[in-house]
Amino acid sequence: MSKKKILIVEDEFIIADVLSNILKNAGYEVCGIADNVDEALEMTAEFAPEFVLLDIYLKGKLTGIDLAHRLTEKNIPFIYISANSNQKVLEAAKVTNPYGFVIKPFREKDVLIALDIAMYRHENEREKGLRQNAVLQKKTAEILAANMSWEHKILQMGKTLQPDIPFEFLSVGMKQDEGDDFYEIGFSRIGFDEYQLIGCPELMTVTNCKQHELAKLKLNDIINPMATWYDENELDVLLRKPSLKKMIVDTYGLKSHLSFPVALSQGKLWYFNFYSRRSDAYQADHLVLCNRLQQLLASFIESMLQASNSPLANKLSDFSVKHQVSAAEKANPFNGIIGSSHLLLTVFDHVVQVSKSDSSVLILGESGTGKEKIAERIHSLSLRKDKPFIRINCAALPTSLIDSELFGHEKGAFTGAHERKIGRFEQAHSGTIFLDEIGELPLESQSKLLRVLQEKEIERIGGRVTIKTDVRIIAATNRNLDKEVAEGRFRLDLFYRINVFPILMPPLRERKEDIADLAAHFLNIYARKTGKTVRGISSQVLENMKHYHWPGNIRELENLIERNVLLTRDDMINSMVLPTQLEHLTDHVPIATNVTTMSEGERAHILAALKKCNGKIWGEGGAASLLNLPPTTLNSKMKKLGIRKDFSI
Repeated sequence: MSKKKILIVEDEFIIADVLSNILKNAGYEVCGIADNVDEALEMTAEFAPEFVLLDIYLKGKLTGIDLAHRLTEKNIPFIYISANSNQKVLEAAKVTNPYGFVIKPFREKDVLIALDIAMYRHENEREKGLRQNAVLQKKTAEILAANMSWEHKILQMGKTLQPDIPFEFLSVGMKQDEGDDFYEIGFSRIGFDEYQLIGCPELMTVTNCKQHELAKLKLNDIINPMATWYDENELDVLLRKPSLKKMIVDTYGLKSHLSFPVALSQGKLWYFNFYSRRSDAYQADHLVLCNRLQQLLASFIESMLQASNSPLANKLSDFSVKHQVSAAEKANPFNGIIGSSHLLLTVFDHVVQVSKSDSSVLILGESGTGKEKIAERIHSLSLRKDKPFIRINCAALPTSLIDSELFGHEKGAFTGAHERKIGRFEQAHSGTIFLDEIGELPLESQSKLLRVLQEKEIERIGGRVTIKTDVRIIAATNRNLDKEVAEGRFRLDLFYRINVFPILMPPLRERKEDIADLAAHFLNIYARKTGKTVRGISSQVLENMKHYHWPGNIRELENLIERNVLLTRDDMINSMVLPTQLEHLTDHVPIATNVTTMSEGERAHILAALKKCNGKIWGEGGAASLLNLPPTTLNSKMKKLGIRKDFSI
């Protein structure tokens, strides 16, 4: 395979020359060296490089970051090669989505490895784009041919775009001109595959506006002729004056916006307005996607406008949308994962988007956020669903046995190897391997793992035969791998190899709207296990739970519900001492947020109650009353847990 054509953009001649020699010796074609943005753009137009090595600080007023945005528009991949810079500049560089980052001073090996990984990632992106286009074309044809209402066809197109352009609210319509009847239809997302249709009647009810007043608001909307995205701050500036967009944003609590106009024949302009509750849901990548979808969506809308059931073909003032909800047409693949917050729904969208490919997935998030469940769903939705799914907890592997566990060993390979062992990679052949807590692997094991991922083959310890493997990699970690790479504890090349498609699991404190559903779910489980009749949790307790920061996330919530089901003697949980309260009440007695045993949890809970009640056990204001326990039961538990009546340890 021929090597790529590369453009070097670097204002230090010596470094540019060194880079040029490194690339030429490795077989790459260097098509030019530029030291400023204008020269780089000229060379880009003239030589059409397939890759760009890009310094951040260049001659002139424009920086490499400015050039990076232009390269993204032209779909030319790039790697930053720059000296350490301040955090603000590095964050700005990261937003441009480079395919790699090499820090000066660099070794020849650093540059070549970064290029190799970048090209691997870019090829994955290219294949994903081709698959994406094919899927969208097929789905568009199916929607147009389907026997469903006009508005539901529009909704189906929105749902088709959801994995690639996330939204909690989608508004569509024609550009409003003076004297036009008002027409706008919106879709508010209320579940994984559930959307509420919002038409003129609903908007009139929500805003207490008449139809002509809505038309006036819509006239104030700023419509850009090209796709444009706004983060939270930019959206605040855009919506300073009353408009339909401002009304939608305020009503549904939206924080970022992507405006996607579609040019139709005869100068008409249709638009898709995507909104999200995340402050930074949209990036430059979405503009690239919009450009790619322009022709496809123009054809779709032209066909829709010509349809006999199009509301725009008739008098618009007679048009109304009944209040209805689109339910899933097939079983929800995320049943068992509790919650419907927008952050969790975004995770579901990403899972659907990546599951059918063989791309490596890196699931990031704190402990207790449900990373393993998401890995299971990716496998169950993949083309490998009927093949093995092998889990391995890298943090639980003794250092001396890591290679044996991952790659296997032959009989007699080392002391204690009494028989052949088939490693996890071999067990996972044709299926998926889930490397949980991959950030805990030592550097030596990381190096061996990287070779396996690159060469797709393994050797058992003590073996002489090379074994081909066909394994899809899903990794997870609760560590900040960017920081681990920067501090030399995780290999940069391995990071970019596994970080092809990252999925970020939100902590529970960022999806507090899911706490009530999660609590009810665990309450049912543990009430059934204990044989107790516990109807629910009081509204005040639920409100207190929403104000707690949940360092242990869902796992901590589950432990807390289990403990309170065991302790309550009523049919409702009317009080609950949260760990922050326990820490305060026990005057800094250490209490684990992730309880390892029920005895430890009960002991800490009782100590906290005794401290609050100044050691009083019986009667009004006593610990037994606070804990909803009979005094005799509390006394018995205290004896069992070794707590004296003066509540010393």
